[in-house]
Amino acid sequence: MRTQDSQQGGAADEALADPPPAIGTDERRMHVRAYNFWVSLLGGRAFPSIDDLDPASIGDFGPNSVLLDFTADESNPRIAWLGRALREEGELGADVRTLADVPGRSLVSRLTDHFLQIIANRAPIGFEAEFVNVRGNSALYRGILMPFSSDGETIDYIYGVINWKELADAALTADIVAAADRAMAALRAEALVPAPTPAVAPSWADGPSRSFASPSSPAVEVGDESDLADALALARESASTAASSDLRSRAALYRAICHAYAFACATEDAPEAYAELLEDAGLKAQARAPMTPIAKLVFGAACDKTRLAEYAAVLAHARRHAVQPDGMTRFLDRFSGGLKAIVAAERAARRPAAARPDPRERLRETPAAATLAFSVEPEFVLLLGRRAGPGEVAILGVTDDSGLVERALRYAARD
Repeated sequence: MRTQDSQQGGAADEALADPPPAIGTDERRMHVRAYNFWVSLLGGRAFPSIDDLDPASIGDFGPNSVLLDFTADESNPRIAWLGRALREEGELGADVRTLADVPGRSLVSRLTDHFLQIIANRAPIGFEAEFVNVRGNSALYRGILMPFSSDGETIDYIYGVINWKELADAALTADIVAAADRAMAALRAEALVPAPTPAVAPSWADGPSRSFASPSSPAVEVGDESDLADALALARESASTAASSDLRSRAALYRAICHAYAFACATEDAPEAYAELLEDAGLKAQARAPMTPIAKLVFGAACDKTRLAEYAAVLAHARRHAVQPDGMTRFLDRFSGGLKAIVAAERAARRPAAARPDPRERLRETPAAATLAFSVEPEFVLLLGRRAGPGEVAILGVTDDSGLVERALRYAARD
């Protein structure tokens, strides 16, 4: 829920959220490996060449992949490759030749919700949700779509990789839980194991347990280089979504900021892995601006420099206040004025004290334009006046409101 102040700050945030819940490691890593594979084929081009892609030779995620060919029909692409796992999941036969041939309750059919986005965004798109499959069971899926080109400019092929988990039906789940509870109760009665502490159910975006997950911000536990790379890839995906022309929104941007902050915190636990990521990206750590490389890694070095500086300032201010990754959404939501206000607060905090002279010292030496008889306690007050005639000002009132007076003092003492 947004406060009124944060809603007002949304207009200023514009292109400057509740982050997606954490998902299973295996599902995320297949998605990350697919993305890294796509990056490895770029070779300095905007998109990899379709000539460099051979899904049949990819043993890792090839069976979970599909290749769509848009060269003949942009609205109904031909299925140039369909991996064995996806074919079996949807019970798809040899008669399935185009996307329109795919039945509605198969994972491949879910691509129709996303492939137009990737053509508009001209960048990989990640997605995750829940659906009911051909067997009538609920399944949680996560995937990524990646653009390929035959001429280096036009996106005429899209390669998708999808992983999923099929859920047991409610009756079977209840039986399993009940049996496990009985077994644990018996063990506790024999003092063989301690009573368990309640755990938060895992959650997927739009999944059945989303409402039960307590953290609203990403909590990243990093123990090695692979985990840190996963955290970075997840942050980059959110940043790509936030930058999408048709998906640009304050919520998407806040989501990207939250993931970037989670990655920034994770780097502190894996300094060597972070150093390798910086070296691979041709970046250097900056002692005076430690969040700038983070912003470049997540949002891309080609991102507008002003935006990068603002994103880095937001991350730095959260770190200055020791915000935990799972509290970043709350921090953003409750900061009056939105991201622009956070940027201003961070820059004010960085400014050396000598560069911020007290305006009172300067104004005490300023000659008075006029003297009025008022009974006031503070040294400085703010008067409200109205032009009464040529060379005349009518004083309507006086206030010593600290916020108003402070802003007026700084305005009056400016160079």
